[in-house]
Amino acid sequence: MKKIALLLTFIFLAVSTIAYAHPPRDIKITFDPGTKMLQAVIYHDVANPANHYIKKVDVSLNGKGIIEHTLSRQDNFNTQTVTYLIPDAKDGDVLAVEGYCNISGVLQKQITVQSRK
Repeated sequence: MKKIALLLTFIFLAVSTIAYAHPPRDIKITFDPGTKMLQAVIYHDVANPANHYIKKVDVSLNGKGIIEHTLSRQDNFNTQTVTYLIPDAKDGDVLAVEGYCNISGVLQKQITVQSRK
């Protein structure tokens, strides 16, 4: 009987952990054409950024992967901010950012590069 109770407790805890896993809720991307700097703020609310966090960020330029960044923890309880130099981006190009939760889920957002006017 104790084994069954222990097994049920383990299953309950495993399912509960998965229930709290979620992809990022949003990604805000900005690109400065003057400095060629891309900044992405990945919104991912967590209770403990050392255990539940954005584990990887991928950046693509016009559909081609150009950056794969692995992380070991999240900046804070709500966001992960990353900044990259993208020297080849030009007016009309599409930049995409994907943020991966270390437990489960991924979100991708993209922007089109526009020169300052």
